[in-house]
Amino acid sequence: MKRPLVVLTATLAAAGMLAACSGGTTTPKGADGTAASGPIKIWYSNNPNEVAWGEQVVEAWNADHADEQVTGQEIPAGRSSEEVIGAAITAGNTPCLIYNTAPVAVPGFQKQGGLVDLSTFPDGAEYIEARTGEAASQYVSADGDYYQMPWKSNPVMFFYNKAIMTAAGVDPENPPLATYDEFLDTSRKIVASGAATYAIYPSPASEFYQSWFDFYPLYAAESGGTLLVEDGASTFAGEEGTAVADFWRTIYDEKLAGNEPYTGDAFNDGVAAIASAGPWAVESYGDIDWGVAPIPTSTGTAPEETYTFADSKNVGMYSSCENTGTAWEFLKFSTSEEQDGTLLETTGQMPLRANLTDAFPDYFATNPDYTTFADQANRTVDVPNVENSVEVWQTFRDAWTSAVIFGEDEIPSALKDAAGTIDELAVKK
Repeated sequence: MKRPLVVLTATLAAAGMLAACSGGTTTPKGADGTAASGPIKIWYSNNPNEVAWGEQVVEAWNADHADEQVTGQEIPAGRSSEEVIGAAITAGNTPCLIYNTAPVAVPGFQKQGGLVDLSTFPDGAEYIEARTGEAASQYVSADGDYYQMPWKSNPVMFFYNKAIMTAAGVDPENPPLATYDEFLDTSRKIVASGAATYAIYPSPASEFYQSWFDFYPLYAAESGGTLLVEDGASTFAGEEGTAVADFWRTIYDEKLAGNEPYTGDAFNDGVAAIASAGPWAVESYGDIDWGVAPIPTSTGTAPEETYTFADSKNVGMYSSCENTGTAWEFLKFSTSEEQDGTLLETTGQMPLRANLTDAFPDYFATNPDYTTFADQANRTVDVPNVENSVEVWQTFRDAWTSAVIFGEDEIPSALKDAAGTIDELAVKK
């Protein structure tokens, strides 16, 4: 199973323009001021494993809640799930819960008036923070409330092909990849030996989210867990961000990675020896004898201290929902320890739950391929919850494409210029 990449298009930007006319805070509905109960509808991803999880959680709930039945379905088809959700918000026909809400889209959906403020439930913030732990703070909106339930993550690490490493004369069980110098030396050996055409092949495409799989994991690692934007200001134009950019610029300059889009899966096809991916890829890369390594840093960081990008998907409660009381109770039921364990077993994706390995020791004992990712899930950063989030990332990607992938601009000035624009976007209402 390949986990489909989210494609956010101009439609989301259009939704943002609509949002400017319809913003506001949405709280649970109810004639007497309390959250109403009754039947609800939910959407979940069309990923087959997540469909299986969604069907069983609905069945389990419905068996004990005759008057609060849940109807679940796959999210309707569209160019992207965000496009579908944005259109449904505008039309006023969203389901109560969508288990496919990208954190990058939350600020826009919130501005559009499409999300229920989960902190307005009496136990809302308390439940989220108890389940998620310290990482919950990354998902707080500017007003200090939660408009998304942190749900599951796919911490990005580097898969490597052991057969290619062997052919290149590199230790397949412990390839030197921990520092930038080690990673580059190993990459040069791979390409020079002809064991693979490229050492690594992240997508060089221009969509804003592509930076989540080349720049952002390494920036998280190099900076010790810093977000792209913090406290309303960009963080990446300094020493750490420049070091990451210089590293990737060297990779492209020496043709250790391709700078034109590849139509297949370069790692699966043996074109590249290393891939940037999360635990969803364990099943996808099942025919390859692979290993996994933490994200490198300039001087090397102990694995137990290394950060990366979370690549999470969360759950939103949407403002068309009438029976928000049932929706909240079902949301807690579906993110309980029992259902998080079922999610883990069914999809291999990491519930955004504190101390994951302690919560599910039996699973990780019998599925050791996932244990490294579970440990890494304790140290992740997500996209910052800021205004104009998509535009922020597109601004960064445009600068990255020009300066790093194609070497057309000087890195320090490109990052500085992008940071100035992003500083304005991140606070612009």
